[in-house]
Amino acid sequence: MQQKKSINFGFRGWMLILYQFTAYIVFVAFTNWPMNALSEMYSPQNPQLVATLYTIAQVLGIGTQLILSANINKVKNIKVLGVVLGIVSLVFALGVMLIQPGTLWFVAYFLESFIVTVWCTFTIGILIGQWFPRRKGTVMGIVTFAFPIGNALLAPFATAVFSTMATLHRPNVAGAFLPYLIVGIVGLLIGAIFVKDYPEQCGAFRDNDRSFTPEMARAMMEEEIENKKTTVWTLGHTLGTGSFWTLTLPMGFLLMTSIGMMSQTTTILGTFGFASDSAEFGMVMLGVCIIACIGSWLLGVLDTKLGTKRAIFIATIVMVISGIFGVIGGKTHSLPPLLIALACLAVFMGASSNFTVSGAVQYWRHEDFPSVFARVNPVASLLSAFGPMIVATMLFGKGIPDVTGPFIFVAIAGVVSVILILLFKPSNVKKTDDKYRAAAGKPLDDVLVGRK
Repeated sequence: MQQKKSINFGFRGWMLILYQFTAYIVFVAFTNWPMNALSEMYSPQNPQLVATLYTIAQVLGIGTQLILSANINKVKNIKVLGVVLGIVSLVFALGVMLIQPGTLWFVAYFLESFIVTVWCTFTIGILIGQWFPRRKGTVMGIVTFAFPIGNALLAPFATAVFSTMATLHRPNVAGAFLPYLIVGIVGLLIGAIFVKDYPEQCGAFRDNDRSFTPEMARAMMEEEIENKKTTVWTLGHTLGTGSFWTLTLPMGFLLMTSIGMMSQTTTILGTFGFASDSAEFGMVMLGVCIIACIGSWLLGVLDTKLGTKRAIFIATIVMVISGIFGVIGGKTHSLPPLLIALACLAVFMGASSNFTVSGAVQYWRHEDFPSVFARVNPVASLLSAFGPMIVATMLFGKGIPDVTGPFIFVAIAGVVSVILILLFKPSNVKKTDDKYRAAAGKPLDDVLVGRK
């Protein structure tokens, strides 16, 4: 007898969503905030140094992901790998919050930026794709609320850091970071206790679709696990496919510009007279947060309804608009165009992390998803890794901060992304998949037909 399909994600599914959300909060707090609010405290002579360390750490993390991708289907338990990485990440996060400015702090920050990326964007991302193959856009639209919410918390964080200067004559870095470390610990415990590699392993269902009996669902899972061992999408096949690049590069540019710009919001708003611990700064960041949450959710729903390509196209158009208004605001030093630019930036910032998971699930087979995602994510992340460094360089290029350069960068990246995503054809993925499967003696079918 068929069971009624639930309209929600199920208890275990919500636990996975919460696990991913809290991991993203840790990522924002312990990588972005030191670049954004504390860079001058840790490197007063060279505020770009923290962003440069972040970039180098990200590149190292991306290389690690590509190495893992070659054998990802041989990893017997992605969940356990993620939990181990989460524990290590929180240890280095503890170092970021407790160590005083100096060489040892830079080491802790560098290692945290490296580990947290592999943990929250790679290992948990694979779990999201395996739990929600059809509803991945909506799910990612929810979990990426963490990015705008995290950026909105920058103002109270900065206030908490510097609130003790008048009485203790030193910043309260440890106390300001503590709530976010606790959030990370709670999230990691949730992931360790309630989440498995596949929902069927704990009595749940893919997409919480209860139209299958538990026996049928488990049989499908076991078949998929077996097929993953012989995936035709090897590293060479994936990186040698043009459609992989026309889909992945726009994702990377969305991440690059959103992460890069949001890593410098304190300085950008500071050029317009907003102090990071002021009520006005907090109001602007709250507005950005609200718009970004709406954008993340809306683009996630459009991703599910219309397909990843169309959702990315919409996001890249918004990126171009953001760049144009930001340049106008920078040239005229006018606040309204800048606020429009930040609002547009917020819309695609919330959604930019959605697409690496949803694209790999949307256009490739479930059995090939871990292998393909293990290449999509690091390539997109490689571009995003350079975002903070590029934005910081363009922002401080003239000595005095100038927002015009960074928004020119956003506009150009947007135009390139629009062209690339228009060149992406899902039918080409199907043709390439057929070719590789035929060469491997695997059966051909219409599983990939009609992907939007």
